[in-house]
Amino acid sequence: MFRRWRTQNNPENESSEREAKIAELRTALGPLSGRSLKFCSDACLKRYLVARNWNVNKAKKMLEETLKWRATYKPEETRWHEVAHEGETGKVSRANFHDRLGRTVLIMRPGMQNTASPEGNIRHLVYLIENAILNLPEGQEQMSWLIDFNGWSLNTNIPITTARDIIYVLQNHYPERLAIVVLYSPPRFFEAFYKVCKYFLDPKTSEKVKFVYPNNKDSVETMKSVFDSENLPSEFGGKTTLKYDHEEFSRLMAEDDVKSAKYWGFDNAPCHNTNGQVGAEVAPEPVSLASPAS
Repeated sequence: MFRRWRTQNNPENESSEREAKIAELRTALGPLSGRSLKFCSDACLKRYLVARNWNVNKAKKMLEETLKWRATYKPEETRWHEVAHEGETGKVSRANFHDRLGRTVLIMRPGMQNTASPEGNIRHLVYLIENAILNLPEGQEQMSWLIDFNGWSLNTNIPITTARDIIYVLQNHYPERLAIVVLYSPPRFFEAFYKVCKYFLDPKTSEKVKFVYPNNKDSVETMKSVFDSENLPSEFGGKTTLKYDHEEFSRLMAEDDVKSAKYWGFDNAPCHNTNGQVGAEVAPEPVSLASPAS
């Protein structure tokens, strides 16, 4: 009991213990090479530990599953031209502004849904999540999501199974990347759909989901605390106009594809751990239902 009290009240001790946990997790993972080594930075290991309440064994299992998924799905290899058709209507795009903490903002407009391909929708979103991370300023690890429900209906809604798979990918392979999800002025019948989706959300993620209504004072204050109204589109109660130019956005994504390739070192020799060992090839991840990330 005394040890717990001392840790909670001594930031220096707490920081040292967390650094030790990160080192322990890195040792437990064993030798890494190539993109897996690039992916598993200390900041990455910390996110997985936080997602598993600093339990090293649980964080190790979670991270190993992500490494298997990335080895199979290869999200860093997806290029804009492969998913551009999914984005023609601007149903998901990276905003040209950040929130008050400098976090990348993704704008989602489910009413602009233009395809019926679950795999296409997921790959398009994963591409933009990777892009949002690529464009995070130094020292920032999270992104914000703004969801505009203009034009949304049951006809444009994605299936529950697709929503479940998106939640699975987000929670299990991008832990602690999401700062806030703003559901802006959703119609009342959306609540039934959300109740089903909420079943797949772990408590930490659920707490980040905010229902915002323009005629609700508390909602307006939530928006003001996270976003500058001078940058915010009028669709979210701000002062600017939300205009999606697919040609211009495609140009920006093509530029970022070059930046991504350079970051992952596609043209360079693979990097290795200093002990000279190379990790074994990772097997594909079996298909599974979404499981809460506690």
